[in-house]
Amino acid sequence: MKTPVEQSLYERLGGIEGITSIVDDIVENHMSNPAVNKRFLPLKDDPQHFAEVRQHLINFLAAGSGGPEEYTGKDMLSSHKGMNISQGEYMHVIDDIMKALTKNNIDEQTQKDVLTIAYSLKGEIAGV
Repeated sequence: MKTPVEQSLYERLGGIEGITSIVDDIVENHMSNPAVNKRFLPLKDDPQHFAEVRQHLINFLAAGSGGPEEYTGKDMLSSHKGMNISQGEYMHVIDDIMKALTKNNIDEQTQKDVLTIAYSLKGEIAGV
């Protein structure tokens, strides 16, 4: 068995099953967070689009963490351009992600690794 240091981020997040659970919790957190839910609640009105966005999120996190899944969605800059996401909204989204990781019993180092990645994407998401 691999030690946590030898495991990929994908493995530490629980593989596709763990990532799917994390993404579902992130989406639920966004839907119930009054600081950002206006951006996410409309997805409930279009179940097909919601399913597509959810799958893109799962594939993005899985592929980006070293899994075999392929992400075929838009890059972060293209998918967020024109949304005028504020720095405050971005921080709320980060908080929602961290809550989901905690809920799914993700260890502290792995949470820090995900946080580092999330912050690295900030310039492609917030204020574009």
